[in-house]
Amino acid sequence: MARKRKGDPVHGWICLDKPAGISSSSAVGRVRRALNAQKAGHGGTLDPLATGILPVALGEATKTAGYLMNARKSYRFTVRWGEARDTADAEGEITDTSDVRPDEADVRAALAGFVGTIDQVPPAYSALKVDGQRAYALARAGEIPDLEPRKVQVYRLELTSWVEGVEATFETDCGKGTYIRSLAVDIAEKLGTVAYVSALRRLSVGPFTEKNAIALDKLDALGHSAAAETHLLPVETPLDDIPAVAVADTEAARLRNGQAITQRVEARESRSSDMEALVLCKSGKGRPVALCKYEQGSIRPVRVFNLQND
Repeated sequence: MARKRKGDPVHGWICLDKPAGISSSSAVGRVRRALNAQKAGHGGTLDPLATGILPVALGEATKTAGYLMNARKSYRFTVRWGEARDTADAEGEITDTSDVRPDEADVRAALAGFVGTIDQVPPAYSALKVDGQRAYALARAGEIPDLEPRKVQVYRLELTSWVEGVEATFETDCGKGTYIRSLAVDIAEKLGTVAYVSALRRLSVGPFTEKNAIALDKLDALGHSAAAETHLLPVETPLDDIPAVAVADTEAARLRNGQAITQRVEARESRSSDMEALVLCKSGKGRPVALCKYEQGSIRPVRVFNLQND
C-alpha cells in the first residue's frame, strides 16, 4: 500500500520573490509548508545571495517545471571593480586585484560585444556536473574543474547605474544556461580589469515577473488560508506559448488513461520542432487534461495532469 503524502493536494505555481541569504531549496520548503502542499519544486535555481523571481511549482504543476528551462530570464546585477573572487560573487575569497577602473564610456562601448550568441565558460562554483560530481563540490575541495565554453544567448545588456571608480549596475535579458557571474567577469576582462558580482536580482522567468510575485515573509504570514491561495497561479502558466485545444469529456478520459485521440489542429502538422508540436489539451471547462504531442492528426499524451475531474 502506497504511503499517503503529508499535506493537502495543492496544485499551481507561486511566483516567489526570494530574499537573500537562503537557498532555493530552503525557499521551496517554506512555500510548501506555508500552503501545506504535498509536493513542491522550483523552475530555476537562484544563488543564496541572489534575490528575486523563483517560480515554485506545487502538486501537478511540477510536471510543467521543465518547460521553464528554455524560458527567457531577466536580471539586474551590480559589478564591483578591482577584485576577483573565486566564486565570482561576494561570498568568495579574493584571488586577484587590479588598480584599473574603467570609465563609463568604455563600459558602454564594450557591452555590444556581449549581446547576441556568445561563448561563455560557466563559473567553477556552479551546479554543472563534471564526471558525475557538481562543479562547486570539486571547487570547494580544491579541484578547480576544467569547464568548456558553451554558447549562450544574450538578448539585451544595458548599463543602468554608475558609481565612478567603484561599481556599475546592469540589466540583461538572456536565454537558457547564461551565468551572470561569468558575464560580469568577462566584461571586466574585456575592460582590462577584474570584478565580481556584488548584488544580483532576477526580474523575470518567462511569464513569472515582479508584477505577480509575493514576498516569502508575506506568504508565511498568510499561512494555510484562502488569502494565500489567491496568489496561486494556474498549473499551465509556463505553457503560455503552447496552443490549447479543447477536448470533449470522452476524449479527456482517453488522454488521462494514456491513450491517443484523433483531432486536427490547424497549422501544426508542418512544424518539425518538438516544442512547436506540443499542444495543451483542456476540458470544456478549461481544466488542463494533458500536455500532448501532435503528429499527423493524432494527439498523444506526454504529461497527464491528475487534477479533480470536471
